[in-house]
Amino acid sequence: MPATRRFFLTLAAALSLSACGTLGFGSAKPAPPKPVQTAKPQAVIGLALGGGASKGFAHIGVIKVLQENRIPVKVVTGTSAGAVVGSLYASGMNAERLAQEADAMQKTDLVDLTLSTSGFIRGEKLQNFINRKVGNRPMENFPLRFGAVATEFDSGRSVVFSRGNAGQAVRASASIPNVFQPALIGGKRYVDGGLTAPVPVGAARGLGANVVIAVDISAKPARLTESGFFSYLDQSLNIMNTAALNNELAGADVVIKPQVQRLGAVGGFDERAQAIKLGEDAARAALPKIRAVLSRYRLQ
Repeated sequence: MPATRRFFLTLAAALSLSACGTLGFGSAKPAPPKPVQTAKPQAVIGLALGGGASKGFAHIGVIKVLQENRIPVKVVTGTSAGAVVGSLYASGMNAERLAQEADAMQKTDLVDLTLSTSGFIRGEKLQNFINRKVGNRPMENFPLRFGAVATEFDSGRSVVFSRGNAGQAVRASASIPNVFQPALIGGKRYVDGGLTAPVPVGAARGLGANVVIAVDISAKPARLTESGFFSYLDQSLNIMNTAALNNELAGADVVIKPQVQRLGAVGGFDERAQAIKLGEDAARAALPKIRAVLSRYRLQ
C-alpha cells in the first residue's frame, strides 16, 4: 500500500474515533445548567396605625418594639388616633421621644370646646399641636412617607392626605362626627377616617409599601355596661364600619392587635402607660410572623 494511502486511512480512523467521543458514545452526560438565582425584592415596610382615641397610645409601644428590632419602616399611615401618633413618628420622633410626648400630653392641649350643632370640639388646638410638634413642616418633608386618612363628608369617599399641612390633615382624620366639627380643606368638609379606613392598610400600599404591618386598636361591639357620653362614644368608635375594618385588615401582611379593649376610648389618658405596654406586648408576640414575612425580602 502506498505511503500516501496509508496516511489518509490512518487520518480517517483517527477522525472517526474523535467523532465517536464528540457524539457522546461512552462519555459522561453534560452537567445540567445551574438554576437561575432570583433576587429577593427590596422590602418597603409600611406601618398602618388604626383609630381608637386614647387607646392610640398603644401605637407607641408597637413602634418601640419595631425600633428595637431594627425593622426599617419606610411608610406610615394613620387614621384618627393613628394619624396623631403616625404624624409625629413620621416626622422623625423615635419611640422614646413619643413616650415623652405622651406623658406630657394633656387633654387641654387637644380640646377646644365650642357650641355648635356640628360638633362641640373645633379641632384647631389639635391642628396647632401637631404642627408645633413637627416643626411646621409639610408632610412631604418628613423623613418617612406619611399619609393621614380622612372621609370626605359629602361624598363618603376615603381620602389620603400625604402633602401639605400635617396638622390640618391629622385634624381631618380625627374629626369624629358630632364630636369634632368637620375639618374644612380646599372648600370640602372632612370627618374621621375610621368611617372608611379604620386601619389604613390600602393607603400604605398606595404610598409604596409592599409589606404592611397593621395595628388594630378597635374593640368588638359589646353590650354597654355603663351609661354616659364617653361610654356611648366608645361604642360608636367600635361599630364604625366594621366591614371596612375587615376589608382593610385582609390586605395586611401582619396584624398586631393590642389588648386594649378595657381601656377607655377618651378617658384613657390616665392609662397611657398601660396602653403603651399593651402595644409592646402585642408587637413582641407578632415578631416571629414579622420575621417570617420579611425573610422573603431584602431589608437593605
